[in-house]
Amino acid sequence: MLTCDDYLIPTSLDDALELMTRHSGRQRIVAGATDILPWAREGRAGDVHVEHLIDISKVAELNEVSFGKGRVRLGAATPFQRFLDRDDLVKALPNMRHCAIWFADDQIRECATVGGNLANASPAADGTPPFLALDAEIELARREDGRTVRRRMPLSQFITGPGGNQLVTDELIVAIECDALPDYGGSFEKVGHRRSLVIAVACVSALVSIDRSGRHFDDVRLAVGGVGPKALRLADVEALLRGAPIEAGVIDEASRLPLDLVQSRTRQAYRREVFRGFVSRALAGAARDAGAEIDAVEAELEVHHHA
Repeated sequence: MLTCDDYLIPTSLDDALELMTRHSGRQRIVAGATDILPWAREGRAGDVHVEHLIDISKVAELNEVSFGKGRVRLGAATPFQRFLDRDDLVKALPNMRHCAIWFADDQIRECATVGGNLANASPAADGTPPFLALDAEIELARREDGRTVRRRMPLSQFITGPGGNQLVTDELIVAIECDALPDYGGSFEKVGHRRSLVIAVACVSALVSIDRSGRHFDDVRLAVGGVGPKALRLADVEALLRGAPIEAGVIDEASRLPLDLVQSRTRQAYRREVFRGFVSRALAGAARDAGAEIDAVEAELEVHHHA
């Protein structure tokens, strides 16, 4: 059980940061509050007490979504459900739509926030690979000498390893800014014990644009999680595929390139095979989503994977 002395609900960013600073070392932050149960399990007897619980879900700036200069700015309290029920986000962020489909269940998806998912810095977090593929940047804020100080950094730098990030004491994720790619197709592949309500063994997110003929990759963005200490972009695979024909042999070759990235003390062979299959499926799925005719390609890929 999680208990607290004070439950505080600021409505402005300045107020939230001021409360964090005032109660430094004696507070916890919640927005979607989907990690309440894991927090409670931190206690030896299953109980955790927090002096000050600060609920930032009502902070206006953290809930704003805006578009400009080919980018999307998502307030950190944006729930994953928005990638399914906002048409502008569905169009602009095609891989996030696929990620959201497999993100937990309806109730959790309505509450779980993008900021919380990224702040946890889990190697298997569903949200990290799609945002990496979107060239996401993180905006952070803290109070310093009575004023709010902001800074930005790429998501790839923000996450430092399992559970580790660049947040300093009493600093908060304010927003995630990423590319808007309405002309791309997107995909997300994930495996665990179940497709949702599960921490992923591996997950892959792809973004693909195709040329006018519909037969060649134009641009490819590919990111993976759950196979090493942190999620990452697969730059070598992306470079191989740009301008290449959308063919089973090409995709299969690309799926074999990053297998050495798979790090696991257990079931490494299984993870590698899963990873290879997911890379090829993610690429084919994103190409299909972009408008390519790939029924024959997908059928041939199945043959490759069972060879």
